[in-house]
This record gives sequence, structure tokens and C-alpha cells, in this order.
Amino acid sequence: CLVILYCRIWNVKKFLSILNEEICVKYKQTMKVCVPSFLYVIQNNLLLVAIKNLPAVVFQVSYQLKILTTALMSVIMLNRHLNRKQWFALVILFTGVVLVNWKPETKSESNELNASAESAVSTTFVGLSAVVLCCLTSAFSGVYFELLLKKEKSDIIIANIQLSLSGVVLSVLTGMFLNYNIIMEKGFFIGFNKYVWIYIFTQAVGGLVVAVVVKYADNILKGFATSVAIILSAILSYFLFSFSITFLFTLGASLVISSVLIYSYA
Repeated sequence: CLVILYCRIWNVKKFLSILNEEICVKYKQTMKVCVPSFLYVIQNNLLLVAIKNLPAVVFQVSYQLKILTTALMSVIMLNRHLNRKQWFALVILFTGVVLVNWKPETKSESNELNASAESAVSTTFVGLSAVVLCCLTSAFSGVYFELLLKKEKSDIIIANIQLSLSGVVLSVLTGMFLNYNIIMEKGFFIGFNKYVWIYIFTQAVGGLVVAVVVKYADNILKGFATSVAIILSAILSYFLFSFSITFLFTLGASLVISSVLIYSYA
């Protein structure tokens, strides 16, 4: 966004003047943007908790609940109306996520329940709780940001710069608060191995790709992309992590994919 803003004017002095005007002089607007920015920081940390405690494909499917939470937030905060097909798609989505995470016990399994099994249940609960909180924070922050853009009639590039800069500041402060001694002793980038940098790179590229899809394509294509991502996650989890693809998982994932497509077409 900084590059795009600079390319609009091609003047360093004017570029810095605009940033000062929009971020410092209009500090009230910046403070408003800090609300979704702070929630995004929380969401990013919750995502790490969820990914750590759930198989990748279960996380991928469960995270589609954000469609449901976003729809509900839009109805409440923006007075948006959903048609019958969209409500039907949301019901299918919720059912699919429940089936994906449903693990019925047999009598032998219940009799042989041990500490490791209890630990697995606890881990799954933590992961799913993190996913639900992610979906709620994502929905509220996204709808709040949309409301802010429409109400204040802000330039989307400027708003994204405000959002990003405040997010960086809040993330650094959070990191310093939680890991001050470690950062002071070993540096801020402790733990940033090649896999972390790959993740950061893919997230950055992914954000740009989503922006391109939204601008030049439509939500239907985005829905297909989500469906393909779920299928690829299942295949990779099966081969890399010996993930067991059960009938309930297949049925649930199919319902989630169907709901995404139905909601997009509706």
C-alpha cells in the first residue's frame, strides 16, 4: 500500500506529508482503525494456537465457520439481508464443520481411555476454541473495518496503511510484553527459521492474490479456490502426517465445500 501510494504522486516530500496528515494529524481516524488492527493481532496469535493443536485439514475446514460469523455480523452491524439460499448454505456449513470434528467412540475405545487419549481430546478442544475465537474476531474486525470505510468514506489505500502500521506497532508491543527477556537476550528475530520466512512470504503473496481475485474475478472463483485448498490440505495431510480420512470427515468436508459454493452463487 505504501508503494501504491508513492506511485500515485512520485514525490517523497508530498508522500511523507500525506502520511503525516492521514496518520498523525487525523489521529482520531487512526485510533478508530486500531480497533480492528488489535483484533487482527489477537486473531493471528489464535491462528497459531489452532494450527498447533489441530490437523491442517481439520483447521482448514473448521476455519470456514468465519463465513457464518461474518454473515451474522453483517446482519447485525450493517443491517444486511440474506436470502434463503444463503441461510441454507450457512446451516450446511455449520453441519459440515460439526461432522468434520465429530469423533464417535466405540465401546473398546471408551474402556481403553487413557492419559494420552484425554490429552488428545484436550488438544482438540483448545484448537477448536481457538478457531471459534478466530472466526469471531475475524468477522467483527472485517465488518467493523467495512463499516468504517463506508461511514468515513476513507481512501482504501490510506485505511490499509493505517491498519498495517498500527498492526505492526501492536504486534511488536505484544511480543515485547510476552517475551521481553527472551527478545532482550537473543534478539527480536529469535526463532525465525526458513519455515517461518516461507510462511510469512506465502501469507503476503496470498493476501495480494486474494486482492487480485476480488478485484478482477468474483466471489464464486474465490469459493472454488477455498474448495480446492481444503481438498489439497486433505491430500497433503494424508501423505505427510498419516491423517485418517474417515467417512464423517469426507461427508463434512463435502458439505463445507458445497456450502461455500452455494453461498457464492446465491
